[in-house]
Amino acid sequence: MKPLLVDTSVWVDYFNGIISKETEYLYECIIKDYPVCVCPMIIQELLQGFKNDKDYHLAKESLLELIILVADPIEAAIGAANIYRKARKNGITIRKSNDCMIAYYAMLHKVPVLQKDRDFPQLAKITEIKIVNIT
Repeated sequence: MKPLLVDTSVWVDYFNGIISKETEYLYECIIKDYPVCVCPMIIQELLQGFKNDKDYHLAKESLLELIILVADPIEAAIGAANIYRKARKNGITIRKSNDCMIAYYAMLHKVPVLQKDRDFPQLAKITEIKIVNIT
């Protein structure tokens, strides 16, 4: 089974108890032991948002139990910059450059992305990134 990269946009709702088709899909993946992964950027984005120390530590422990995708940091920075530049050349404005970094990890490891962020469908138009379509 190929891992599923879960974007920050889904994790935030998941940790806040917000029910959506994406969080329900994530929940199903977790209870069925489907391989779920994150990358360093997602870990940072999630953990920096916790105000309560107890919640922060619980989330950190949970995230570190997942598959963590790795990449050479310089190659990742260049790859993400190239994705961002390609988007701009194609008339696409990416709101958060971090999404280009997450897209880079997804493409490098050839894993689909579960997301609820308008940048990823735009990135899928100009890159090989695969996004999960929940019906």
